[in-house]
Amino acid sequence: VAARGKSREFSRGAGRDWAEQRSPPTEGGRGSGGCVMSALREAARATRAPRIRKQAMELTEAAAARIKELLAKRAKPYLKIGVRTRGCNGMTYTMNYADDGDKGKFDEVVTHEASGVKVIIDPAALMHVVGTKMDFVTDRLRSEFVFENPNAKGECGCGESFNV
Repeated sequence: VAARGKSREFSRGAGRDWAEQRSPPTEGGRGSGGCVMSALREAARATRAPRIRKQAMELTEAAAARIKELLAKRAKPYLKIGVRTRGCNGMTYTMNYADDGDKGKFDEVVTHEASGVKVIIDPAALMHVVGTKMDFVTDRLRSEFVFENPNAKGECGCGESFNV
């Protein structure tokens, strides 16, 4: 049993210094273990294709066409979508026109590939609308944007509000 003052010495490998226990330097001047692994990691990163991130919200062709028409009338570059507490079932969607100055640091920008329409999602609403599909529906009785939200646990009868 080692004395109290010598226990530190034995924990490092019977008196050897930690630096002596490392693998000896190779031609490049580094230890053999870390150099090979870091080179392999770098090679894997270089050959890996860039990761394509799925957008937070999907816009249909009909919704993109209607948004493009509305933005052209107002000469605004963005439509900003948010969520607020309101309605008979908890939350409703809000839509406002937005300029470049209205775009915040943490806002998510969704771009429709074919039309180039850009929609900003408010950061407070992001967790409520992730995966939502936005469509524009026109029939004899109505003409409106419809949100198909997989996060919604319930909707009111008129479809105006939802809860998560």
